Amino acid sequence: MRALKIPSATSAYLLCGAIGGPLFVIAFLLEGATRADYDPLRHPVSSLALGPYGWTQVANFVITGLLMFLFAIGLRRGLHAVGRRSTWGPLLVGAYAMGLVGAGVFVTDPVSGYPRGTPAQGVHTWHGILHDFPFSLLVFAALTGACFVFARRFAGWGERGWALYSAATGALVAIGFFLSGQAFAQVAGLAEIGGLLQRLTIAVGWAWLALLAVHLRNAGSPALAPAV
Repeated sequence: MRALKIPSATSAYLLCGAIGGPLFVIAFLLEGATRADYDPLRHPVSSLALGPYGWTQVANFVITGLLMFLFAIGLRRGLHAVGRRSTWGPLLVGAYAMGLVGAGVFVTDPVSGYPRGTPAQGVHTWHGILHDFPFSLLVFAALTGACFVFARRFAGWGERGWALYSAATGALVAIGFFLSGQAFAQVAGLAEIGGLLQRLTIAVGWAWLALLAVHLRNAGSPALAPAV
């Protein structure tokens, strides 16, 4: 296949996808390591949006969401430019981006004893409910769906390694989301490691997105080469 030179604007949009995931992870790792009374092994990433410095995690959600929305535009432009009609992949990444922004705008409720003094089961507010349903659910569901859509697409493009990697990532994100949800519901044996489970899930999923962006920016990728 002949490689295609990606337009500079499309390449810039794809670069946003390579930046967004690492930025999100680095930000919450730094916040979690420095926040008083916060236990990264137990508490969810979203809980960093609570308290006097919560605006930093809100900004992390919103900025990353906007970057991933630009990435979704880059995916659509890049794939359609070479006749690869993969509408669902970009749409699901766009939905994932919307979920991130919504999760930042509607701040989560306290859970698992953070901030100090709140009950383990947490409290329930309208904005916390919106944070969980639909926005957090949308983040992980859309990401899982995108993984499986691209697994099928990569298989069709003859990139078996990427097809397997994408399918495995989708499965791990779905399992991790379920287990961390059980942990934050205070299920015995999981509650103490809910934060760890969620962080591993995020690391796996967000890494796939970043590597996908880097891979597709490579003009030699079969995914962005014109069909012959």
